[in-house]
Amino acid sequence: MESGEWTVKGFIDVYKNIYTISTDTKIVSKILEIHIFPEILRFAESSGYKLILAEKQNYYPDLTFVNKDNEEVKFALDLKTTFRRNDTTAGFTLGSHGGYFRERDKDKNIQFPYNKYSGHYCLGIIYTRTDFEEKVATETKMFKVEELDEQYGSPEDPTIGERVVTTVEKLVSITSVIKDFDFFAAEKWKIASDSRGSGNTANIGSIKVIEDLKNENGVFSQLGEEWFDEYWINYGVATMVKSGKTTKITNIWDFLEFKGKKDLFDKVVESGAKKRREEE
Repeated sequence: MESGEWTVKGFIDVYKNIYTISTDTKIVSKILEIHIFPEILRFAESSGYKLILAEKQNYYPDLTFVNKDNEEVKFALDLKTTFRRNDTTAGFTLGSHGGYFRERDKDKNIQFPYNKYSGHYCLGIIYTRTDFEEKVATETKMFKVEELDEQYGSPEDPTIGERVVTTVEKLVSITSVIKDFDFFAAEKWKIASDSRGSGNTANIGSIKVIEDLKNENGVFSQLGEEWFDEYWINYGVATMVKSGKTTKITNIWDFLEFKGKKDLFDKVVESGAKKRREEE
């Protein structure tokens, strides 16, 4: 829509009642994926690829592009949706750094072994959550829309059961739960940070600055994909002695020092990296 609002307004029942969508990220993400899938399918067809959906919910990636002429050529695509925390930042996880990421010839929890893919990409969707922006909680509301030409019930009775039903003239009158979309495509390694993306789980975290995400300006973007792979394969596994103590390596500075490559410090994109320790 020209206003920047999401065109999806809610769920409709057989009586043409509209139920607004919760801002729960899982619900929003799934509907966004359904909404955008036909465009991805058209892109794949026009590019000479077929699509394979992940067999199970926890499988990586969401979609596999397989070349129709040469099925050895495969690309992984994960759909990543998140809302803006403010005008400049957002973030998400980029998949596991354990399991299939380390054992690249295995097919556990992955559609094809990791090393069978020619590239790993993310389609990012960043949006503004209406309730987050307005600092208020929202609940599911119920609407009757005059343009749907309701033919049942009494217009004098604004309730169904114990629920109040709001009557509006047009669908566009219903405020969307999200708006102001940014779409971008990026190689996974180019938007990665050197931090986990979700607490103690083995997930790679993305950088957070929206412009850096859109411009593929991640921590490893100047170092190269090989350093991204090696760092995350060894994340929290490799150790070094720091100030007389054995320390697990969980930042890019320690890792490059551990590898004897302090000369590469200047190639680290610092804006997305953990804060560099002061030299002893």
